[in-house]
Order: sequence, then C-alpha cells, then structure tokens
Amino acid sequence: MEIDTQRIWTALKSVLDPELGVNIVDLGLVYDVKIDHGHVDVRMTMTTPACPLSSYFQHVIPRVVSEQVEEVGSVSVRLVWDPPWRPEMMSDEAKKALGWWR
Repeated sequence: MEIDTQRIWTALKSVLDPELGVNIVDLGLVYDVKIDHGHVDVRMTMTTPACPLSSYFQHVIPRVVSEQVEEVGSVSVRLVWDPPWRPEMMSDEAKKALGWWR
C-alpha cells in the first residue's frame, strides 16, 4: 500500500516544539519528506545548530509518524543546516502565535 505524503505532513504538524508551543511544520523546520518502500525520511533543521532539542525530535518524530500512519515501516530524521533556518520560513500562523505578526 502506498503511503500518502500528506498524511506524513499532517502527522508532523502534531509535533510541537516544546519551547515555543508551535508545530515544527509551521515553524518551517521541516524541509522535505521522502517515502521509499515504507521508509519515511524527514529532512529538517533547527533554529540554531546549538539547539538542545535535536535529540528530542530524533526520538519523537519517528514515534508520532509511525503511530499516526500505520503503513509506515520506519522513519529517519536527518538534520541539515543548509539552508539555515530563518524566521521568514515560519507560516503566518506560527508568526501570529509567537507575536511576530505585523
């Protein structure tokens, strides 16, 4: 059975950054999702390379995606630093939630 990419993105939207209380998709941290024969590869970044939450996301994302999308066999999270994260990458909803809306 083919895995619907939109279901993966929906699952990722349920993962909140515990420091900011906003989901990682709206924060602009998730750059790409690839699916290959039941394996999901999530390519994402952090707001800064020194962010202490990288190990948290490496643990939580595979669990959440696997729980919400039963067809998933495995999930890997690849942290990348290029392009570097910028506040402009946030959705309008994230900007509003964080008080950045003008």
